[in-house]
Amino acid sequence: MEPRSTGRSRSLLLTGMTDAVTRCRDFTRDALIDWRWMPDNRDDSEDVLLLVSEVVANACLHAGGPRTLLLECTDDLLRVEVTDDNPVAPTPRSRPDAARPGGYGLLIVERIARRWGTLPLADGKCVWAEIDSPLRSPDARGPQPVSS
Repeated sequence: MEPRSTGRSRSLLLTGMTDAVTRCRDFTRDALIDWRWMPDNRDDSEDVLLLVSEVVANACLHAGGPRTLLLECTDDLLRVEVTDDNPVAPTPRSRPDAARPGGYGLLIVERIARRWGTLPLADGKCVWAEIDSPLRSPDARGPQPVSS
């Protein structure tokens, strides 16, 4: 199915799609370019792409695969939503197993997102995350790390 776009909102149907993580990253990158999310600094867009990758990969690994990806952009933030068929809410591991790869996905989401959570659906759940727009003024974004 073709992606749907309405202004600064875009959705992608993922059911039955192969290579969902790559397709979602490409879809998100195209939206960020169209919305001029990144005027000068690629770091913020790379954070968005990493966050999308982690949430979609978690749906692939733990929830039978993602159903939809929704991106909603305002002047203040970008909201990312991924739905799946599993009603169980994800929980970050306090200590991923260092002997095995993986286990850091939600810790990465917690680090990148301003806030994130889940919403129960009649037939699964929605995992969402919000990221501050890099176009906001520093005062509106709150304290920023001091660079040396």
